[in-house]
Amino acid sequence: MIPLIEKASEKEINQLQEMKLKELLAYLKEFSPYYQSVFEKNKIDISDIKSIDDLSKIPVTTKTDLQENNDDFFCVPRHKIIDYATTSGTLGNPVTFGLTDGDLDRLAYNEAISFACAGIQEGDVVQLMTTMDRRFMAGLAYFLGLKKLKAGIIRVGAGVPELQWDSILKYKPKYLVAVPSFLLKMIEYAENHNIDFNASGVKGVVCIGESLRNQDFSPSILAKKITDKWNVQLFSTYASTEMSTAFTECSQFHGGHHHPELIITEVLDENDNPVAPGESGELTITTLGVEAMPLLRFKTGDIVKLHTDPCACGRNTLRVGPVIGRKQHMIKYKGTTLYPPAMHDLLNYFEAIQAHVIEISTNDLGTDEILIKIAARNNSEAFLSEIKDHFRAKLRVTPKIEFVPFEVLNKVIFTPMSRKPITFIDKRI
Repeated sequence: MIPLIEKASEKEINQLQEMKLKELLAYLKEFSPYYQSVFEKNKIDISDIKSIDDLSKIPVTTKTDLQENNDDFFCVPRHKIIDYATTSGTLGNPVTFGLTDGDLDRLAYNEAISFACAGIQEGDVVQLMTTMDRRFMAGLAYFLGLKKLKAGIIRVGAGVPELQWDSILKYKPKYLVAVPSFLLKMIEYAENHNIDFNASGVKGVVCIGESLRNQDFSPSILAKKITDKWNVQLFSTYASTEMSTAFTECSQFHGGHHHPELIITEVLDENDNPVAPGESGELTITTLGVEAMPLLRFKTGDIVKLHTDPCACGRNTLRVGPVIGRKQHMIKYKGTTLYPPAMHDLLNYFEAIQAHVIEISTNDLGTDEILIKIAARNNSEAFLSEIKDHFRAKLRVTPKIEFVPFEVLNKVIFTPMSRKPITFIDKRI
């Protein structure tokens, strides 16, 4: 199930995107209170925007813009909204997203071609290990996409290794959709209860929420810890509520494939200018075909690299590399720039660490301070020194580290009010 446009030439892909961009601009001018004001304030004549390069004439949209003007982004009356989703904002309160019936169809199409990218086919059975409630768009998207693909769906939800294994052993899913770090808990439970997980029939896992690859696409420590024990293929996928689009790996495992009929991508520097090819910058997206809340040049906050070399799978679309980090999560510590993913991966190196949380705060000097809370099977000073030495060797700095009982830390990570595990807490002023 590869859309023809994804096998088309770069010129054909560009022509399609420029046609859809013109349609989007006309739609926003007619129906979007927010973008009407942007066009008027900046004296933008949308007829002057003829190419993707011309997007630079339009100001970017930020998460703060979304939060401060949430209702003005709606392009349809409320009675046209079929589903409401929320995502976190920069000012504390969540941002509301509405989806029309057409938007839900688009979401289903996106996930169907994304799952197909990872090899899932009609008739395959897939176990969903993520929530569909609490206004969480992703869980609903996975369900709709698998339904459109005509795959079998087992809706187990998040957590509870015992329930997950009961379901796997009973229904024999070929694929799972899961947070990768939870797979380690699945393996641990299986080992403790004599479950032969390599004979379970699970062939692949579409992984969400955590990185599986280093920047050269080699497996991360987390990915290696999983596959060293469980003989499954791990497919990385990257998406967000704002994009209503996913970038999913194919069998080559070299980045998430772009769906050009659904989204336009830019990678921008700190001055909102395009970075040079192969350089990292902030992923900025323009959604195509969205009815309720289309976004124009929306800055995702994620620092990535784009890859444009041909993929052996036959797709000619660009690919989004592993997220280096979130712009707002960048840490300046003792003269070194750090992002949480690098620290998470480093901590995953140690088998004795059961769980961890990274806390960032501002010290009395106004600079960033790092505290890593660790629940471990080994609380000795020697083990603490080993962790610090590893940090020093890999990242050149050593943050403050303290041991915390597993039961205490587990309540922080898996709080009932959060839809995702919390392993990074930013307390900076």
